[in-house]
Amino acid sequence: MAVFEYKGKTLAGAAVQGELSAGSREDLERILRQNRIMITSIRKKPAELKLKLGTGVKKIDISRFTRQFATMIGAGLPMVQCLEILGTQTENKALSKIIINVKDSVASGSTLSEAMAKHPKVFDPLYTNMVEAGEVGGALDTILVRLAGYREKADALVRKVKGAMVYPAVVLVVATGVTIAMLTFIVPVFANMFNSLGAELPGPTKVILGISKFLTSNFHFILLALGAAITGFVLWVKTEAGKASFDKITLKAPLFGNLIRKSAVARFTRTLGTLLSSGVSIIDAMDVTAKTAGNAVIAGAIRRAVLAIAEGETITGPLKDSGVFPPMVTQMISVGEKTGGLDEMLAKIADFYDEEVDAAVSAMTSLIEPLIIVVLGAVIGGILVAMYLPMFEIIGKI
Repeated sequence: MAVFEYKGKTLAGAAVQGELSAGSREDLERILRQNRIMITSIRKKPAELKLKLGTGVKKIDISRFTRQFATMIGAGLPMVQCLEILGTQTENKALSKIIINVKDSVASGSTLSEAMAKHPKVFDPLYTNMVEAGEVGGALDTILVRLAGYREKADALVRKVKGAMVYPAVVLVVATGVTIAMLTFIVPVFANMFNSLGAELPGPTKVILGISKFLTSNFHFILLALGAAITGFVLWVKTEAGKASFDKITLKAPLFGNLIRKSAVARFTRTLGTLLSSGVSIIDAMDVTAKTAGNAVIAGAIRRAVLAIAEGETITGPLKDSGVFPPMVTQMISVGEKTGGLDEMLAKIADFYDEEVDAAVSAMTSLIEPLIIVVLGAVIGGILVAMYLPMFEIIGKI
């Protein structure tokens, strides 16, 4: 939940202003309209500078808890007893405390969804909305099984994408480290030797020696500039405009863009399909999907689709206009809307794109490996050749 500062006027014309917490700007606008306040300005309150600590709970821990909880509820055990057992047996201490806290809340009369909603960093809106739908519909065991399956597939998708990114990232870091080490430790040795000879050096050798001298002379300044650039980038990405721009760039990035696009489509269709099949209303399901989309471009398209639904239109148009979703996806969603089987159609799209992600990962890995080898060989080989050129010329003259 973000804190927003707002200004507006009442129906009587009196000026009002204040602060409110809301999930998004659209949520706040809806709240203010319900209170009959005409909005003049809204802005997100700047965050206070503080150290943000993680929950200590991994996604795989939540997926494992969900599967075990679903099995125990399906076996007919009372909910409080299930939570008591899971809280005691869970190895992750942070999650154990949260489960016990949820158990105490349920024992005190809260619903399971209300108790879980008190821990939004562990149980996100998608999780609590599905649990609430299961409680209302009297099918909590079925919903938990569905939620466990969703989380396991979503986690597998994330692991595939991360796995595809790790290899080139590691090789790039190693290659950069080796190149810097050569320029700062090995090349200066050659530079001293060439200076003692006093001979005219070839052009490539002069370039490498110049780069080495600049690097060794300004190493601390380069580190500071690099640190400042990284900090500035992180702060920029945390802003709304920065996040939207960065997500748009990543979707169009060479090599990685196709993989990111396919994984984003798979996540969107899997999330929305799971919520709809669990009995969550289309508006609430779209709202939750937008909050958990993980991509500002897709989230924007989903919010526009919500407005289209509210005006009696279909969701296909805004999704098509976003430029993120391939024509096949929007066509299948359109068919699902017309036939009344949107949840089943979304599940089929998600399964298809899970396979597409696998294929994209394999294709990208097979393409990146030789590309990295060629680039690495060219950089390191180029430095070595530039250092040995003067020696070749001296030997030739002898």
